[in-house]
Amino acid sequence: MTSSTIAAPHKINRPNLVAVGTIVWLSSELMFFAALFAMYFTTRAVQGPSIWLESTEMLNIPFAALNTTVLVLSSVTCQFGVFAAERFQAKRTGSIFNFKSWGMREWFALTFLMGAFFIAGQIYEYAELTVEGLTLASNAYGSVFFLATGFHGLHVTGGLIAFLIVMVRVAKARRFTHNQATTAIVVSYYWHFVDVVWIALFSAIYLIK
Repeated sequence: MTSSTIAAPHKINRPNLVAVGTIVWLSSELMFFAALFAMYFTTRAVQGPSIWLESTEMLNIPFAALNTTVLVLSSVTCQFGVFAAERFQAKRTGSIFNFKSWGMREWFALTFLMGAFFIAGQIYEYAELTVEGLTLASNAYGSVFFLATGFHGLHVTGGLIAFLIVMVRVAKARRFTHNQATTAIVVSYYWHFVDVVWIALFSAIYLIK
């Protein structure tokens, strides 16, 4: 039997530990947000519909819908950044106006700006509600509203920091490696997670009267 006829050993493809760890951590975060949803609906059932009806009238639903749309679309731009990372394209290869030539850095930068727009919109909404008399301590609705949306806002801010870290690391690196692509992918997992959670929060708080 010649060496050419010897079968090559099979390569075992083990799951990426960083990706697995991120998914496990996001599962724990999901339980945290599930507790917030339980708190929201329990408080609503205990306090009765009158407080909720009075308080929800203060919400600017069209503005919140616009803010939500921007955040949801940021998941699309984030995923385009992942596609660029998977083909190891760190930056654009053509004009900045040619989206097809964009790399991971450009798509992630756009995602960062859209996420920052969402946070700015949330701060504006908080200011408007405070002027109208709805605060964290005003009533039960104010408490659960600011706690639920505020904790989500902190998670979005954490995602923005993660995007900055990834973009700075890629900018300083001499070449785009598999490890950097993996980091970009796991950050996208987190970003998609906070987007899905916000869709659920928006539906529960703004749409279900």
